[in-house]
Amino acid sequence: MVEVAGRPFIHHQLKLLLQRGFRRVVLCVGYLGEKIEAAVGDGGSLGMCIDYVFDGEKLLGTGGALRKALPFLGEKFMVLYGDTYLQCDYAAVEKAFVSKGKLGLMTVLRNANRWDRSNVLFSNGRIIRYDKMNPSVEMEHIDYGLGALQAQAFDLYPPDTMLDLATLYRDLLAKEALSGFEVSERFYEIGTLAGLEETRNYFKENSL
Repeated sequence: MVEVAGRPFIHHQLKLLLQRGFRRVVLCVGYLGEKIEAAVGDGGSLGMCIDYVFDGEKLLGTGGALRKALPFLGEKFMVLYGDTYLQCDYAAVEKAFVSKGKLGLMTVLRNANRWDRSNVLFSNGRIIRYDKMNPSVEMEHIDYGLGALQAQAFDLYPPDTMLDLATLYRDLLAKEALSGFEVSERFYEIGTLAGLEETRNYFKENSL
């Protein structure tokens, strides 16, 4: 709901997704999520269908929220963080996910600590290591913020429990069930004050 270029940021995200061919979106929301629902609605005015899944009284984390939303998501789905604006080729990401046939796919960007701290070791088209908490100096890529998952990736995690999406990715990587896809378009984010200011400037400069 943070204002960017005169509109709540989520409106820009949804507009971008619509331009990329998406028509159905599931929003996982927590505290004050009803304000998001009131502002966005069912998506009809945008030509989309939007459902909402609320955490409830117990916070579930990014992975736990997805686990709870599985009845709305189907067998395969894409995942986008709520604070990022990603102008990559979504169709190419989907194609790579389907062709590689693994339980999950993570998009990565060669970041070299430019926009945020790099946390992925990516080589020859493969994710070798991923660690957000303790990244190593040889890591030059970053988790871009867009992923794709099969519902069965959550089979080993009990419902209504805390689960971070980063934990799920690490577990899949350990089982060789996570593929990687490199993108070249930089990300914009509103999760930090510096990122928010940069995103606002980008939208202003490009009349978005």
